[in-house]
Amino acid sequence: MKKIFIPIVLASLAVLASCSDDEEGGQKQTSSSLGGNGVVVDVPDGGFTTPRCRVLDIKPRVTDSTTYDFTWSIGDSIISRAGILQFISLDAGDYDVTMQAVNDDGNTVVIDVPISVKRETTEYTPYITSVLDYMPAPGQFVNELPEYTEGDTQEDMNRKALESIGNNAKGMITLGMYGGYVICGFDHTIVNVPGERDFKVLGNAFYADANPNPDAPVEGGSCEPGIVMVAYDSNHNGVPDDDEWCEIAGSEHRNGTVITGYEITYSKPYPDHEAVTPPEDEQFWNVDAEYVPWVDNQGNDGFLPKNVYHRQDYYPLWVESEELTLTGSLLPSNAVEESGTGGYWVLYAFDWGYADNGLNNDETSDIDIDWAVDADGNNISLPGVDFIKIYTGVNQHCGWLGETSTEVMGINDLHLLK
Repeated sequence: MKKIFIPIVLASLAVLASCSDDEEGGQKQTSSSLGGNGVVVDVPDGGFTTPRCRVLDIKPRVTDSTTYDFTWSIGDSIISRAGILQFISLDAGDYDVTMQAVNDDGNTVVIDVPISVKRETTEYTPYITSVLDYMPAPGQFVNELPEYTEGDTQEDMNRKALESIGNNAKGMITLGMYGGYVICGFDHTIVNVPGERDFKVLGNAFYADANPNPDAPVEGGSCEPGIVMVAYDSNHNGVPDDDEWCEIAGSEHRNGTVITGYEITYSKPYPDHEAVTPPEDEQFWNVDAEYVPWVDNQGNDGFLPKNVYHRQDYYPLWVESEELTLTGSLLPSNAVEESGTGGYWVLYAFDWGYADNGLNNDETSDIDIDWAVDADGNNISLPGVDFIKIYTGVNQHCGWLGETSTEVMGINDLHLLK
């Protein structure tokens, strides 16, 4: 069967040449400098070796004072015109890559670069394998999904979150109100395959069965969109650094309806706020009740009320600080009260690009890494992603239904599942 080769390339001054040993690739330390007359590539004896689903960085060395334009190809197919080749493949096999460098004087250097892609010694899993940080905003499911036990630390809650959504456990965690987040990791790099959606975020979104509005779109019910961020571990230090995060720009980002640089601060509720807990026989609790106060940087403030259905503490109990400040982009409100009596709230799905926004068996919950943008909103090309962050993207309260909170049930590498 013909091997499927998926080269992903990116030029970046922050990326280092990868000519040292790899934890699974077994590269040799000795190398040979191939080329000459202005450009060389340090190739390990026997060629470059890398595991599949891992990025191999190849950086030529320019040995004169001129500027070169680079072309990387396999056979007749050009795979990159970048100064640094970032090579990643889903499939094991041997690949003959040709680098051609040309300067303004017409000096041309051609180097054959052999790359051997090995299958991993321990088979990768398509699912989450680590939770690096779980920090929900206040919400009616907080301290329940996952359950807080007195004395639990941040590390304990990270572990409980992983037990719920990692390794295909198919449990669920809540992210609470706006900004609450979870950061997940994997045992491999999720490959950015051109023209395909790369991973699926599982949530608990569903569509309404009895929407009173006959003209409403079908894709509405309980859709609580979360914003997705991705990070490629470009410096290979095993953690997502602040400058490595990129935001997935979904449909509302592209429509220009998103507020960037949004910030909200929640205050820990004082004991007297507990007095607003509603009576058990109250059908629709007073939504103006004061429980968890919040203020944002857009001149707005308010309170998260406690409802009749959930009577535990809504502020994450393992957080000792009196305030919790969260930042990011703010999506437009997607909730409409369709009955006119306060009894039937519908949260409509956005078109694409968000978590907990569509059905798990629908393409709406699939994400394409090519939708990523940098901090300035510019499109950015990533070879793949090692970490994924999801945070609640809306700040809205829906009467008796309560706050909108993104829920997460897992993240699946769509390519490995194939």
